Amino acid sequence: MRTMTSSPENQITRSDLIKSAVNTGALGMEFSWTYYKQMNIAFCLMVANMLKKIYAGRPDDYAEALHRHSAFFNITPQLAPFVGGIAMAMEEKVARGEVEPESVNDIKAALMGPLSGLGDSFFLSTLRVVAAAVGISLCQAGNVFGPIAFLLVYNIPAFLIRIFGAIKGYELGIGFLDKAQKTGLMQKIMACVGIVGVMVVGAMSKDMFWASLPIAIGQGDSAQTLQDILDGIMPGMLGMAAFWLYYWLLSKKINPMVLILCTMVVGIIGAYFGVLA
Repeated sequence: MRTMTSSPENQITRSDLIKSAVNTGALGMEFSWTYYKQMNIAFCLMVANMLKKIYAGRPDDYAEALHRHSAFFNITPQLAPFVGGIAMAMEEKVARGEVEPESVNDIKAALMGPLSGLGDSFFLSTLRVVAAAVGISLCQAGNVFGPIAFLLVYNIPAFLIRIFGAIKGYELGIGFLDKAQKTGLMQKIMACVGIVGVMVVGAMSKDMFWASLPIAIGQGDSAQTLQDILDGIMPGMLGMAAFWLYYWLLSKKINPMVLILCTMVVGIIGAYFGVLA
């Protein structure tokens, strides 16, 4: 690991974190979403200015950090600044040669699943429903303030969580990493985080596969679909098989856009002939 030094003017400030929480990248997490790496472009835009500050005068390290954060990323958009804050706290450690660069993406991968579960439950299943109920009730009463009320009820908490999350994520990252470094737990933590990250990515790969094999095997009441048989052996087997197939094809330098187009063609043909559903 390279040992570097960083000056106080390169340190991330509260103002930097607040700006990152409401910049184009943070607010556009869904706008640049792709099937390839999902929110990775938006995440890079969100943290680019902070990375430029951390690695001021070190263009190669800055480019390397941008490439590092172009990895797969997907989360409830309002919680992305929290992860960004933690990541920037770690990047300062990376810049000083105190933390391995790979550990940053390990932390991001470990946080994606749990935070998305909490974020989707709160923002999509709860807050959005409450905001819609308030807005619709006002509209039914003939109040033109209804649409505005919907936007305010939903967005005020969302923006507060964005800003508060970025600041607290950075503070948590700094304090947590310092304590772990002093007590010698850093290596164990990174090993555990790496394991959790692999588990999260594996679970997401399985859950994001939406296809089944409806081919019937047997006759009458005893008939089963091929999908039922596979699920009986191991639930999610088809999704994981598809994941490893795509992983192998990507390792062979197959263009992701070619894989996406081929997937669409296979899906249409399979659904037409009843092989896929």
